[in-house]
Amino acid sequence: MSTRRSGGRTVRSAGLAFLVGILVIGLLASPIPAQAPKPGGTLTYVVSAEPPSFDAHRETTFAMLHPIRPHYNLLVKFDMPNYPKVVGDLAENWTISQDGLTYTFRMRRGVQFHDGSPLTSRDVKASYDKIIFPKGDVVSVRQATYEMVEKIEAPNPTTVVFRLKWPSPSFLANLASPFNWIYKADILEKEPRWYERNVMGTGPFKFVEYVRGSHWAGVRNENYFVSGRPYLDGYRALFIRAVAAQVAAVRSGQALIEFRGFTPAQRDDIVKALGDKVVVQEGGWLCNLLVVFNVNRTPFSDARFRRALTLAIDRWGGSRALSQITLLGPVGGVMRPGSEFATPDSELVRLAGYGRDIGAARAEAKKLLTEARVPEGFEFTLKNRNIPMPYEPAGVFLIDQWRQIGLRVSHVVQETGPYLADLRGGNYEAGIDFSCDFMDEPDVQLHKFISADRSPANYGGYTDRVLDRLFTEQSRTRDPEKRLQLIRQFEKRVLDEKAYQIYVLWWHRIIPHWTKLRGWKMGPAHHLDPDLQDVWIAD
Repeated sequence: MSTRRSGGRTVRSAGLAFLVGILVIGLLASPIPAQAPKPGGTLTYVVSAEPPSFDAHRETTFAMLHPIRPHYNLLVKFDMPNYPKVVGDLAENWTISQDGLTYTFRMRRGVQFHDGSPLTSRDVKASYDKIIFPKGDVVSVRQATYEMVEKIEAPNPTTVVFRLKWPSPSFLANLASPFNWIYKADILEKEPRWYERNVMGTGPFKFVEYVRGSHWAGVRNENYFVSGRPYLDGYRALFIRAVAAQVAAVRSGQALIEFRGFTPAQRDDIVKALGDKVVVQEGGWLCNLLVVFNVNRTPFSDARFRRALTLAIDRWGGSRALSQITLLGPVGGVMRPGSEFATPDSELVRLAGYGRDIGAARAEAKKLLTEARVPEGFEFTLKNRNIPMPYEPAGVFLIDQWRQIGLRVSHVVQETGPYLADLRGGNYEAGIDFSCDFMDEPDVQLHKFISADRSPANYGGYTDRVLDRLFTEQSRTRDPEKRLQLIRQFEKRVLDEKAYQIYVLWWHRIIPHWTKLRGWKMGPAHHLDPDLQDVWIAD
């Protein structure tokens, strides 16, 4: 099915709290009374950016997931009411061999693609082959997270087998990535990149239209394999870039929810207007902003210059200020603050750019600039995404921080498509990037930082075989303490010694939504939302 093109935007982030659990803020809204699901109705929600392509295997952004995810299924998925428990989606059940090297999945029978053709194990194999073993010019940004996979087999129409090179504790949860959509094998064989601009899935909703700058629409799949689902007749994702307009859409009831996140002030605005008609879900967020440097351009090729840039940033002061007005908040390293893998503050402050004495840090930064022969008033461009929250305030913050050490920075804001194209193509000097994932797992968080020839998600263009080795070792290590040591070594090299990419701040998630929206529970990752299979609208 081809698409009609023609827009979008959502609001995202919020300063990430140091708790892992999800909170429903009772002081802000009354609890939702229990009620049996009611079929019917069309859900309208806000998305703050438009998809750069329609292919989940090549993208990393919610702007693709939020409007398009309801058209697809996964092999296995997270059970959101019991996150991070993994349950079957297209898989009915599975077994794992005693040595942890063979995963065998039995498929559901009777599943159909939206064109009426049956889904078989061949489609699952073709989809994961595209993700794990991409060929030619096909891009799969997560292939590095599946290095443990030796091959995938489809011995019969209802069985898929993954054979691993080594046991991986994270493998099953990694298969549940919300980006691992199952595509049709016949289409992939004819045109591997067809899904970048077309839609054909097995999901609860069929594609209706995409009008760029306006909306994306889906209609109920009457042949869906889950009995009685979906409850909704359809959905409509409104692309709204301006933050004030997003808030107004929810406040007025034009939209019932925005699945990414609002700031504290925006939350309070909606709650004040709607009272007990709205409920707020709030908690930790597996998302952050970072800065990536193009190491193929001078002086970004010099680690001294990159270290100076991270030393200039007052993350602790920035956290206090920005958490009041943006989605940004917690200071952290490569793993989410509050997670089992997070670096304690007592160790974090030893990394470049994380010390509490910003005066001393900036003095060291100026010394490094002199050593790297970077002149006073040196100018460069910071490319950024045109999502006002939290990208634009983060850009303004960084430019001010670098001004403190005598640098002059221009702020170039781009739409999501051109922005990602420039980062991927190396058409930039420095850029604000994002790292938003679906679970607290080093195999997922760290693959972005290994060598660019191993990870398409690394836009820095550098090759570092030490990082590659540390990534593989931590992935294969079953001893928790040894794994943490390897993660700390990885973190110090990427953020401190080499400063290839540097973190700004992590986020905190706040979702105010109308109480009539039921069947949805917020998780710690906006990438997990929404498949809309179980969502319904109450009276």
